[in-house]
Amino acid sequence: IVLTLVLNIMGKSPATGFAVAASLISMTYALSGVSGAHFNPAVTLAVMVSGRELSDAPPKTVLQVFSSMFLQIAGGVLGAMLYTFIYFGGSFRLGPGSQPANWAVVNFAEFFFTFLLCYVFLCLTVSQTTRSGTVYGLAIGSCLTVGMNSVGAISGGALNPAVAIGIAASHRFSEGSLYAAGVYSLTHLVAGVFGAIVFKATHNGVDSETKGEH
Repeated sequence: IVLTLVLNIMGKSPATGFAVAASLISMTYALSGVSGAHFNPAVTLAVMVSGRELSDAPPKTVLQVFSSMFLQIAGGVLGAMLYTFIYFGGSFRLGPGSQPANWAVVNFAEFFFTFLLCYVFLCLTVSQTTRSGTVYGLAIGSCLTVGMNSVGAISGGALNPAVAIGIAASHRFSEGSLYAAGVYSLTHLVAGVFGAIVFKATHNGVDSETKGEH
């Protein structure tokens, strides 16, 4: 997913949001039954805070959660490093997009669409009432399409700590990329927690009723 993103950015593709979403959709359908297909530490944290798990599996331990988050970030760094190899050492800094914006605006943009991604993921994968076994991948991928096309020019549309840290690492954490990676990642994780809180507020009641009926 990270490799798809950075290759599209380096190639100046006008369809980056669609390409990254297609990558996420494909990987979600391919691996949801294997790993849960989070691919995003913010999503993994949201699932943990929600107290639920995909397909009624027992909740993961804190160690398992942080191990998953570490591996997601490592995968992001590996994907970003691979694009620097493809582009003979070329890289770009992590930071706001092409439209001038202060950090408050950038953080809000990243927060809102990361929240949307995490909330929709929870609604369609772990809820007894709104879980979907067919369209969940399309809906989750659509969140990326909407987010990246809406705020890509403002914040870059990372929406994922693994993306932020991967891009910053490939640029050797220079030109402010280290600071940006920290700010972005914290914003994404807070958005994931908020997504879980809103999910519990909107779904715990109806899920209890649905479970009682069965």
